[in-house]
Amino acid sequence: MPKPKKNQVVTPQPQADKLARALGLTMPLYLKREDLHPLKSHKGRSLPPMIDHYLKFGHSNFVISSSGNAALAAGLYLKKINSSQKNKINLKIFVGKKIPADKIKPLQALTNKNITIVQVTNPKQSAFLAQKQGAVLLRQSLDNLAPKGYADLYDELRRIKELKTIFIPTSSGTTLAGLFMASKGKIQLNIVQTDFCHPFVKSNLPTPQKSLAGAIVDKVGHRKTEVLKALKKSKGAGYVADDWDIKNAIKLAYKTEKIKLSPNSALALVGLLHALIKGWQPKGAIALLITGK
Repeated sequence: MPKPKKNQVVTPQPQADKLARALGLTMPLYLKREDLHPLKSHKGRSLPPMIDHYLKFGHSNFVISSSGNAALAAGLYLKKINSSQKNKINLKIFVGKKIPADKIKPLQALTNKNITIVQVTNPKQSAFLAQKQGAVLLRQSLDNLAPKGYADLYDELRRIKELKTIFIPTSSGTTLAGLFMASKGKIQLNIVQTDFCHPFVKSNLPTPQKSLAGAIVDKVGHRKTEVLKALKKSKGAGYVADDWDIKNAIKLAYKTEKIKLSPNSALALVGLLHALIKGWQPKGAIALLITGK
């Protein structure tokens, strides 16, 4: 198998033996630690290639509507680019007026005259307006470039011996689409959403006002056709987690592996737990995508 590309960022994918034993698994279980990516999450796979593409065409003004991993990845990447060149790139991050302090703090650490945060009533609408005025809107759920960035992620995952299954915390479905594209359907792909937001998975659970996994927010589901095709072709499934599931997964991961999962990352483990409860039998190694905060 060829080595990773020269400039490819490689994240750890340790085997989780204690967690596997606690679950009664006879197949190896791995944690793909995208939370340890230099850009802080799996979004660091997709956003840099998107930005690079637009930079090649002379664009220098970007906007994003995000209060989480996507904005952080874009901000960190553009700050790095700006530190090494005279002609600076601008990024405007639109966030809601009620953004929690723990979410805005990492973004505020990035701000300077080129990277700014704007608190508005409707961040998405403001970002679309900025796009109409000439800025490049970084939105993974609508950009066909976005899934391609996850080819590197699959390149690393496929190095796991006898890997057969991946569980993916899912909002827009872009990560799933990218992994399906790269794997050509050879690996079973499963998605995990929340009872608050699950456009790709049917559920009888009542809809709460919010979920602990606050990054799962795409209720429109622009990629629904792609997502359902990927699940069908890869023989995967979709699962829905409530807050009890998430808390339980966080406790279990810490008890067995001493890893502090974020609620969003914990969704991957919830998906595996639900699959096992339903009688699913793994046919090879399993990977849980630990996405980030």
